[in-house]
Amino acid sequence: MTEPEQPDLGEQPGTPPLARSTLDRAAVRRKDEAWLAEAWERGRILVVDLAKGGRALVTDRADGGATLVLLPSAEAPEGERWFLGIEADGTPVWTTNASLDPSGDTRAVTLREIGHRLDDRDAGLFTAAAALGNWHASHQFSPRTGKPTVAVEAGWARADDDGQLMWPRTDPAMIVLVHDGVAGPAGRCLLGHNAAWGTGPDGVRRFSCLAGYVEPGESAEAAVVREVGEEVGIRLSALRYEGSQSWPYPGSLMLGFHGVADPAQPLVLDPEEIDEAHWFTRDAIAKMIAGGYVDPESGVPMSLPMRSSIAFYLVEKWLLAGANS
Repeated sequence: MTEPEQPDLGEQPGTPPLARSTLDRAAVRRKDEAWLAEAWERGRILVVDLAKGGRALVTDRADGGATLVLLPSAEAPEGERWFLGIEADGTPVWTTNASLDPSGDTRAVTLREIGHRLDDRDAGLFTAAAALGNWHASHQFSPRTGKPTVAVEAGWARADDDGQLMWPRTDPAMIVLVHDGVAGPAGRCLLGHNAAWGTGPDGVRRFSCLAGYVEPGESAEAAVVREVGEEVGIRLSALRYEGSQSWPYPGSLMLGFHGVADPAQPLVLDPEEIDEAHWFTRDAIAKMIAGGYVDPESGVPMSLPMRSSIAFYLVEKWLLAGANS
């Protein structure tokens, strides 16, 4: 593939929302039991309720942001303790899985709902806690022996009673915003509606970028080309990597791309994956973001993914690139 000449993109979204972090993960401390015991006593704890979709408590700020609620260790619930790292001021941060009790000005929310409204520090904490917690929840037993496992190495490994270790794994997945390479308001991007999503209770149909897992022995770029061909039947003429972020549902690393294709190519949809796909103008995308787009042909309201997703990041970056061209 050849890289097309790129216009000056102007001001752009800086980083995918769940790729932000200020945390020192301090991996060297994970086997230091004496240090960990002391670090628990002076640490702050993020409680995540994995049974309720990975919710945590936040307080809303007047500026539209939100702040995670961290507890002193003396107030933390019983359960396995998983060490996340050390904050810039030296405070150790831990996470644990337990039910939540919202009260006062706190509320329980998922990372999907709130990730884009958190600052860099809290976005990194919540993302790491959700990813690590989901891994622990799915590895309570050894896949080798079937025996129960316990957390070791401060929560960064699990072991069965034979001492066999397992470590967290991340599944690489690609996601791509296909567009026509045209600058300005005439430019269009291709979004699809996943066959499993249906229509929301409010009658809105959600459209997003094309995505899929990277298969064994495959590069991320090859996966993009394959998935686009499989899902909508078109060929790309150029491809550019834009960034990545964790998506801990349950444990993916989303590798984000922009791809260029000719809209004159006929769309051939895989009905098991994509039941509807359209080329949208920048004006239509801007209206989706504002929450007021209705398809002129079908009369159906359409929306984009949640703002915490890398799909939204890729779409917004493309939109702003055209506006600034």
